Amino acid sequence: MAIEIVPDWMVNLDDEDVSFVKNFIMASGSLKEIAKQYNVTYPTVRLRLDRLIQKIKISDDTANEPYIALIKRLAVNEKVDFATAKILITEYKKAMKENE
Repeated sequence: MAIEIVPDWMVNLDDEDVSFVKNFIMASGSLKEIAKQYNVTYPTVRLRLDRLIQKIKISDDTANEPYIALIKRLAVNEKVDFATAKILITEYKKAMKENE
């Protein structure tokens, strides 16, 4: 059975992330096995998985708050530091409350 509709969280992943997910599944979810395959340490794989989880969570938030999701995505992808992202989100939320 083929997937007719690709979920939004999956569409928003880059090719490298999709490859990581595939390898993770093929390794039965073993972070140790993935660390061996990528020739990196276990903590490095754990960090990569945590960032991937964040990307998926952000994707789930996109429908409700696309601007906030964009800022979070930039922070996860290290385009904006977390402190700046927090300030931008806080100011955005204040502006939205003032406009209500």
